[in-house]
Amino acid sequence: MSVRISSLKKNEDFKYLLDGRKINNKYLTIFFKKLSNKNKKQLNISFVTKKKIGNAVKRNKIKRRLKNMVLDICNNINLNLSYSYLVIAKNKILEEEFNIIRETLFNDLKKVK
Repeated sequence: MSVRISSLKKNEDFKYLLDGRKINNKYLTIFFKKLSNKNKKQLNISFVTKKKIGNAVKRNKIKRRLKNMVLDICNNINLNLSYSYLVIAKNKILEEEFNIIRETLFNDLKKVK
């Protein structure tokens, strides 16, 4: 199943998701909540990296890797498309390997019901 990813656009959507449930690990924080005006056929997910993590090149690399991980995970498990997700990267994500981060993200997204 090919899932199309769309990102959040409105500031109030970000604020609304920050009030929702969250899952924490040492690499990421994942916020998720149901949005009322969301398209149920698309995965609504946004990736955020703080300026403390590094320069623009490092932050964009993290976002590309996370997006690639999520696309890979979507092929393996059925994500709940009625939720919108906000993934915030932490400083430790730069120091770890791709496969380890993917496994932790995979396990965290399996917990979302």
